[in-house]
Amino acid sequence: MQIRLFNVPLTDDGTAQAELNRFLSGHKVLEVEQRFYQNEKDGCWTFCVRYIQNAAASSPLATKVKIDYKTVLNEAEFAMFASLREIRKQLATEDAVPAYAVFTDEELASIVRSPNLDVASLASIKGIGQKKVDKYGKQMIELYKAKTGAL
Repeated sequence: MQIRLFNVPLTDDGTAQAELNRFLSGHKVLEVEQRFYQNEKDGCWTFCVRYIQNAAASSPLATKVKIDYKTVLNEAEFAMFASLREIRKQLATEDAVPAYAVFTDEELASIVRSPNLDVASLASIKGIGQKKVDKYGKQMIELYKAKTGAL
């Protein structure tokens, strides 16, 4: 564990705050203590940050890069992807869960790229376990086939 102190004067033009925010967003922070100090002339906030060195990349809060599937998938695949997102939303609404709990966008993109949409192909996709296949597989396939007109 490491410790770093930051002072942010009341007259700060935003530079000290920006430095603190950059540091916080780039490290795995364990704890932040703050105190306000004042003398006759001015005052400042002092922040004591306890953090783990070189752990930002492994942080569960590390920001993931958002993928624009419109640029990753071709036009036909993206149209199918959009249909699958509608189906996912319907399934999520029925179960009162977030859409990503049904299937993530990454999983939907993999489904789109799968040559055959069946239970076996769903189970072979990274991130889709047997529990998701059992719970949503049959419904997803039926709704997909009804939506696309596939047999």
